[in-house]
Amino acid sequence: MSSIYCSISNCHYWKEGNMCGANQIMVTADDWGDTEPDSFDALDHAEFEQTPVESCMETCCKTFVEKGSGREKDDGIMKM
Repeated sequence: MSSIYCSISNCHYWKEGNMCGANQIMVTADDWGDTEPDSFDALDHAEFEQTPVESCMETCCKTFVEKGSGREKDDGIMKM
């Protein structure tokens, strides 16, 4: 079993103990993520091109949704 740890406590998927409660996440390069709409997420993974980076500082989680924002996605990702 894999665990994803995340310290972004204002994310809809954040759980106690800095755990990510999403059953899927999408991580991509900042440059590419900045050009795609928020609706592009883990379920679209087959459409993403490879996005090599040189450090973790160049990456972003596309699954982030601010807790209580009303923008929670109907994305098929399990919401806790």
